[in-house]
Amino acid sequence: MAEATTDHDTIRKWADGKGGKPAAVERTHGGDNVGIIRIMFPDAQQSEHEALTEISWDEFFRQFEESNLALLYEPDSMFSKIVGRDTVEKREHGEHGAHR
Repeated sequence: MAEATTDHDTIRKWADGKGGKPAAVERTHGGDNVGIIRIMFPDAQQSEHEALTEISWDEFFRQFEESNLALLYEPDSMFSKIVGRDTVEKREHGEHGAHR
């Protein structure tokens, strides 16, 4: 079952433990605009990371906070999804169909 977090240390430790890197969707990234953020897994064959560009954790978390995001993730797998914090709140209150 997926867990939700906004804790930077938890996110970074989970990603690092799975070989994940902070990334932005390349077509949205430029200048001072970080763009749409993701966690990419460059060593995973099934990972679709060709359209992503690696960014720093500082850039990632700046955009993460500015956009009021949360991470849904499975501790024992590479599954993750970045969603709005309001989505997490709705899910916690029983609205399991909630999505960003």
